[in-house]
Amino acid sequence: MRYAFVAEHRGQFSVRAMCRCLRLQPSGFYAWLKAPLSRRALEDRRQTELIRQAWSDSGKVYGYRKLHDDLLDQGESICPNRVARLAKLAGIKAEIGYRRRPRPGV
Repeated sequence: MRYAFVAEHRGQFSVRAMCRCLRLQPSGFYAWLKAPLSRRALEDRRQTELIRQAWSDSGKVYGYRKLHDDLLDQGESICPNRVARLAKLAGIKAEIGYRRRPRPGV
């Protein structure tokens, strides 16, 4: 998180000054810049796209439970908690069905 802050503000301040204030090593920052995304991050990105596609195909009404079932049908190996986490991070929510109408006279 702190490395992301340094990367975001590189144009305004020197990397060494920000690293000194945040108590970071500049060599650690540059190593972080060169490091590729982890396997889990790449897998999260791929599965988030699958979740988004299944959600769109459902008419944007499926929640994480049905999205999990759809992904299992596609042959994906994923647990419901991960689907819930990825859906929440991507802003995917089930649309609530019918609203109750107020009863007259109450």
